[in-house]
Amino acid sequence: MDSLLNILTQVMYRTNAMGINSTRGFHRKTPIDLMKELTICETLASSSSPHVKALGLSEGYGSMIGDFLERKGLLTPRSSLLEIGGGYGTLMHGLLSSHGHLIHKAFMMDLSPVLLRKQRERLMGFQGKVCFIQTDIHEFPCAKHRLDLIILNEVIGDLDVATDLDPSHLPEEASSIISAYGLEVPGNEPFNLNTGAIRLVETICSLGVPVFISEHTCDPIIPYSLPYLAEGLSLDSYPREIRLHAHSEYTIRFSHLVKVAQALGRTVQTGSVMDLLCIEKQPSWRFIFSCRACATEKQELIYEFLDHVREYRWLIIT
Repeated sequence: MDSLLNILTQVMYRTNAMGINSTRGFHRKTPIDLMKELTICETLASSSSPHVKALGLSEGYGSMIGDFLERKGLLTPRSSLLEIGGGYGTLMHGLLSSHGHLIHKAFMMDLSPVLLRKQRERLMGFQGKVCFIQTDIHEFPCAKHRLDLIILNEVIGDLDVATDLDPSHLPEEASSIISAYGLEVPGNEPFNLNTGAIRLVETICSLGVPVFISEHTCDPIIPYSLPYLAEGLSLDSYPREIRLHAHSEYTIRFSHLVKVAQALGRTVQTGSVMDLLCIEKQPSWRFIFSCRACATEKQELIYEFLDHVREYRWLIIT
């Protein structure tokens, strides 16, 4: 454990030599309001959510994630889970409510004291099954034998990002990451690199614990059944800044995370979050999305969701 923390400390010192976008100060000190951010988890918070009803779903996001993890063989009886950056506790609440019989222990890890307090309030009905840990994700203090699965839902975009890199004059840290894993980079345009996400994947791979990741991506996968969602969307770009209240996050280049995990001997599966949700696709969606024609509130909710979810991707590393 000490050696792991020492490695991560060295990583943080090295990345400080580059231009780094960091959200640590924001999450540690700022009163956070996730309602100012559009997230899939909060949009589909429960079966009574407006978007859930508009899309014709019968359950919320946490329950759907539980179904998906169970189908993938990652959620089994007496599982011990760790969710990192659990927001308001929405995903874990849905997961415990629908699949609690399979979960022995759930650990919630977050840097924000404000969000940890909200998680405690949201998960109060599961006392004895849930533990809360306040720490920086970059310092990942978890023992291998305690965990069966790690969940990183809509959080790795908050991790450190090396910004405005010149492909012809790369800092040593960025150059070593790119060379070690054979990561593709632009030929001559400045780009951003998800250094924090890559280092976290390295650490998780070293622990040997399966992980589920979902996030806003810059190399999305469009569902075969919904080709029109690719309209006006770049499918092969590099992390871009998303400006939010008092901080910026960055989209994730999932192909980089896949290469890192595979280079470290792990197996990966990946796809569109839209397919993960198993929403029954409707013919009318093409017209709503392509024409931006929203005559009703329901159609507005459907368009808003499709426009957002099309850039989300999931990744499982085992």
